[in-house]
Amino acid sequence: MLNFKRAGEIAKAETPAAKEVELEIDPERVPGHVAIIMDGNGRWAKERGLPRLAGHRAGTENIRRIVESCIRYGVKHLTLYAFSTENWNRPEEEVRGLMTILGEVIERETPKLHAEGVRICHLGRLDGLSSHLCKAIRASTTKTRDNNRLILNVCYNYGGRLEIVDAVRQIVVQGVPAEHITEELIARHLYSNGSPDPDLIVRTAGEQRLSNFLIWQAAYSEYWFTPMYWPDFGKDEFRLALVDYGQRLRKFGKAPEQILGNGA
Repeated sequence: MLNFKRAGEIAKAETPAAKEVELEIDPERVPGHVAIIMDGNGRWAKERGLPRLAGHRAGTENIRRIVESCIRYGVKHLTLYAFSTENWNRPEEEVRGLMTILGEVIERETPKLHAEGVRICHLGRLDGLSSHLCKAIRASTTKTRDNNRLILNVCYNYGGRLEIVDAVRQIVVQGVPAEHITEELIARHLYSNGSPDPDLIVRTAGEQRLSNFLIWQAAYSEYWFTPMYWPDFGKDEFRLALVDYGQRLRKFGKAPEQILGNGA
């Protein structure tokens, strides 16, 4: 059974001191790869009487806080769901605005991320993206390609099913016999090749679904949901997600006794 968690389900400590101990993060149980579905920008803006693009801009400002938290706690891979293949169905003005915003953010943040040892990777197709955005993506991935302190995967024009289709097409073009096709071979042809499968997937804004995000890679991921909109999702909330992850038992098909020992 999948272990779905919402923010706030962690047991409440009775005293501030106990709470401080309770929220300690075990460095041995920090997820190596965290993936985030950054949801709720539009609703965040609407509740404040602002246009949707204002919510998207606020959401991009939040990315730096989460990157800093990943570096602090030792998370090595962070994958962000920025724009799905289904998001092309949104109003044309919003789509154009999103491309402009992401291009600006990449150009502004790349020098800072590079200085901090962050490697930026793009997952998805470049087809259909504006020339300015494509140029920004290529420049950022080239500039940071030798960094390894944190791998930041930005999923833009990304779809999980399309990713699998593209992987299979590559394998077919290479003439690989059917009997030689394995899970490992398909994984090597995914956009995410080079990053391990996500240990923890976080979704903000209360929705509890993957929405075509990393559907191959998420086979054994843990999930963590919060009603908080993405622009408000800060370091404290991210810490709660890491604490909760550290309390879970990941079995990968085994019995608990096999992992915990006979004393479990």
